[in-house]
Amino acid sequence: MRKLGVDLGQVRIGLAMSDALNIFASALETYKRKSLDEDLQHIAKIANENDVDVIVFGLPINMDGTQGVKCQETYEFVDNLKKYCKQEIVFQDERLTTVSAERMLIDANVSRKDRKQVIDKVAATFILQSYLDKKRD
Repeated sequence: MRKLGVDLGQVRIGLAMSDALNIFASALETYKRKSLDEDLQHIAKIANENDVDVIVFGLPINMDGTQGVKCQETYEFVDNLKKYCKQEIVFQDERLTTVSAERMLIDANVSRKDRKQVIDKVAATFILQSYLDKKRD
């Protein structure tokens, strides 16, 4: 059973998938959001077609540890997703994942234009890898 990592954004959703042994996370895709219903169906389809047992959502906790509007939006999205899929859904603190993803892409000399296209799926990979590492410890 695999794990699916999700970096939920306003415009795009980054998705990452674990390997079958749940050791490594790999970037899967950056999905451009359409409508809530289509977004939910897309994630559920990927989870159902790839033998996913856990969906890991990045939780955008504030740097001071509080939960703001973005966390509430994530919780509401997940509540809606539960109507489309049966997988367990968990949350992983995503503080600094986008910053780490951006830094990695800059270090790899990825252009600003190209970074915009991949930043979300790379952030989802960081979120999922953090979850996988935490489960192994």
